[in-house]
Amino acid sequence: MTDPHAPGGRQPMGALMLGAIGVVFGDIGTSPLYTMREVFGGPHRLEFTPGNVYGLLSVVFWALVVVVTLKYVVLIMRADNRGEGGILALTALVSSGFARDDRTRWWLVGFGIFGAAMFFGDAMITPAVSVLGAIEGLEIMTPALKPYIVPVALVILVGLFAIQKRGTGSVGVLFGPVCTIWFLVLAILGAIQIAAHPKVLEALSPVWAYEFAWRNPLAAFLSLGAVVLAVTGTEALYADMGHFGAAPIRRAWLFFVMPALVLNYFGQGALVLADPTAIRNPFYLLAPAWALLPLVILAAAAAVIASQAVISGAFSLARAAVQMGYVPRLAIRHTSEKTMGQIYVPFINWTLLAAVMLLVVGFRSSSNLAGAYGIAVTLAMLIDSVLIYFVMRRLWGWPAWLALAITVPLAAIDATFLLSNALKIPEGGWFPLLIGAAVFTLLTTWKRGRKVLMDRLADDALPLDLFIQSIEVAPPHRVEGTAVFLTSTPDRVPHALLHNLKHNKVLHQRVVFLTIVTREIPYVPPEERLETKSLGCDFHRLVAYYGFKEEPDVPEVLEQSGRQGFGFEMMETSFFVSRETLVSTARPGMARWRERLFSSMSKNAVKASDFFHVPTNRVVELGTQIEI
Repeated sequence: MTDPHAPGGRQPMGALMLGAIGVVFGDIGTSPLYTMREVFGGPHRLEFTPGNVYGLLSVVFWALVVVVTLKYVVLIMRADNRGEGGILALTALVSSGFARDDRTRWWLVGFGIFGAAMFFGDAMITPAVSVLGAIEGLEIMTPALKPYIVPVALVILVGLFAIQKRGTGSVGVLFGPVCTIWFLVLAILGAIQIAAHPKVLEALSPVWAYEFAWRNPLAAFLSLGAVVLAVTGTEALYADMGHFGAAPIRRAWLFFVMPALVLNYFGQGALVLADPTAIRNPFYLLAPAWALLPLVILAAAAAVIASQAVISGAFSLARAAVQMGYVPRLAIRHTSEKTMGQIYVPFINWTLLAAVMLLVVGFRSSSNLAGAYGIAVTLAMLIDSVLIYFVMRRLWGWPAWLALAITVPLAAIDATFLLSNALKIPEGGWFPLLIGAAVFTLLTTWKRGRKVLMDRLADDALPLDLFIQSIEVAPPHRVEGTAVFLTSTPDRVPHALLHNLKHNKVLHQRVVFLTIVTREIPYVPPEERLETKSLGCDFHRLVAYYGFKEEPDVPEVLEQSGRQGFGFEMMETSFFVSRETLVSTARPGMARWRERLFSSMSKNAVKASDFFHVPTNRVVELGTQIEI
């Protein structure tokens, strides 16, 4: 995975396209494993008739054209936040078009955060359904292997999550070539069947989709719950835009990935029209018997790569959520010295593994899991349609009639997919909703709790300008060296400073208040990183700005400060950090249960000194008790 912001500049277009094929399209590339099978064999199965097969193929094709190509590849990928994409980048972009106290902004940010929460539900289901769908090819080889499908899937998944801490750089170079082979095999298998039954290509006409819906609207509506499986992974096209750029993703999709998928789907259609019994697993039955084992192995590799893309996306989303103040500080480790985008978040990794294993053991087949798949995807797609309208109006300046003419049909399609998938809630669709609701509660509780905490700190703290005036009038004893106080309220006196002055009766010769601010852009240019200001009496304020995809680093900030003429001698510098102990009270601000939840989350957060990479032997922690 290549980050365009990393040193070394952009790679050639061919290399970027190869990387995009290996990372961006893994999820949507494994959809042929189960989509056709679920339409005609799922709980809301479509009656098997030639007309329904033609109609279904037409719906799948036009879903790929309208939802993936027109909506995401052509339209939404234009809404980049300084080159970055994804639900949080889009949310930050939309919020920048409104005043901070605007009620509409509050609702739109809430939509975006809920979409991000739903992504974690999707991140749990994708590895389970992809790997199970791939390993189920063993049963096609011989029914005697069916009992081994779940154990083999569990072994693969445990291995996948276990290697995350070592990074994927060593195996990541294989992602592009392996997925390229996968899509070539998809195309070849489909093309062989189409060559034998070319009449199936008539389904490319939208007339078949229209007649399918007109002839039996209820059956067509119910089938959309499975058709949506063909477009799962569209969010990845947008989310990974920052890694590869829009052009390589667009070209890889239009000229390679989409043709391969269409050929395979239509090949499966041609197969089942010629042999209706093949509907039990039309993907694997495309292959001759001698090719089944190699195809299972290749499918398993593609499923692992698809899962890896989702896992990496969950890590990146978690980091962005931390930086934007929606998640407590988490331990984040870099797994590559060359690529800044490769990170490992232990808490997210092991939580995902536990959830994925429970899903595999509980549902036991990709068909059962298909009921849980789709809800998260369709909700995220609908949220994207709502947010892109406001981007068109507020940021691009498009007239209302044009923005509505584009977004209303797209939102209607998303809503239809969502309503069809809502019927799957009793069959497993409750799972991503439950996970999404739980994550949304955690994210909003932390954001609200931090605001309440900051308000309490501001109420209880002295104004900084008055404090400096009092120091000027009655200066305390000052000792040599520099004291750096990490504070999130730059206009108030940090509690750590007051405690230090109260108990030790001294101030350092130079006092610096350092505040880390996360802006609503992915990356902050180096020249905009730092602001310094002298406050008098050898008090100074440093404000360091970071993007939501960057990792704050205090030593780096001080080094840059030195280059700007405000230097630090590390051996003569002490860092003071406040450690708040929260006490739940009946004071207005949050419900008591949310106060207790926020307090529990705060206790499990990584210490500020560790998160900001402050040298541990230079840190002084001073505790304070705060009622919330």
